[in-house]
Amino acid sequence: MFVDECVIKAQAGDGGRGCIGFRREKYEPWGGPNGGDGGRGGDVVLLGDHDTNNLIAYKYQPHWKGERGEHGLGSDCHGKDGKPGILRMPLGTVVTDLATGKVVAEIIANEQRVVLCKGGNGGWGNTHFKTSTNRAPKRANSGQEGEGGSYRLILKSIADVGLVGFPNAGKSSLTNAITRARPKTAAYPFTTLHPQIGVIDGGDARDPKRLLLADVPGLIEGASENRGLGHRFLRHIERCALLLFIVDMAGVDGRDPRNDYKTLLQELKLYDPALLKKPRLVVANKVDLPEAKSWIAKFRAKHKVPIVPISCLDGAGLDRLKKELFKRVETLRRREKRSPAGRA
Repeated sequence: MFVDECVIKAQAGDGGRGCIGFRREKYEPWGGPNGGDGGRGGDVVLLGDHDTNNLIAYKYQPHWKGERGEHGLGSDCHGKDGKPGILRMPLGTVVTDLATGKVVAEIIANEQRVVLCKGGNGGWGNTHFKTSTNRAPKRANSGQEGEGGSYRLILKSIADVGLVGFPNAGKSSLTNAITRARPKTAAYPFTTLHPQIGVIDGGDARDPKRLLLADVPGLIEGASENRGLGHRFLRHIERCALLLFIVDMAGVDGRDPRNDYKTLLQELKLYDPALLKKPRLVVANKVDLPEAKSWIAKFRAKHKVPIVPISCLDGAGLDRLKKELFKRVETLRRREKRSPAGRA
């Protein structure tokens, strides 16, 4: 089961109470106060984890707490700090405070730590309240309450390449052919029910390279109006450096590849116009069928966009496609690093 959105409740631990204590030792008639401080409450911490790929753990366990700090003891013994509550987040998780509607955290790197709720400070023991006029204070502080709240977690997968297309255009077959992922493939629409993240290997043993490809469920016309499945998962291509459009270039079932591409662009625009500003590449699938040649010519005449002809059935053009993806993504990443935004 794939879960990319859920709501959790988090509560950091309260601080422990301070202690009221006095030294009572032989030959120490004026021992004075020795109450220890309470321990600090445990935080609720978000931890980026590249081995976690969805939010299913938080759908069925929505309540998370930090441990309460221990109370202070006599003999100047301070209470132990509470253990933090660690929530391992898939990379790309956006956390929104339900009370304010503001984004409070965004997990984008492995081992990235973000304190979602801070634990309360421990209370002071009576040692802190000793003065020249009050040598035996009978006062100590209670621990502070830990922070808490309700939060919405939304996963936006981090991938280099986002793969979009109509159902049965060959998205799952292409993912199978060029990555390690093994999504379901069949001769009917919507075989992909949730996003698939695959790894594209490249380079050689001395200089290995890899790209991450996100395959979202097929889009249909009206996806931006919540039709079909793809609208639920378009957020997973928002962070992709390159959009890869796969088009059935054989015109199966009377489809017009030119209109299919136009419709895909329109649905992306209705969802988020910024997606159309991303670099894109078109994959012309099913070129092993005789009708594809004439459709490619018509497509190029209408849409001035780079095309890579392939066939997922016999593997034609797949090596060229992989090289093109590595070349384009590497160029884009270098450009990001040189830009002021990339250095920030």
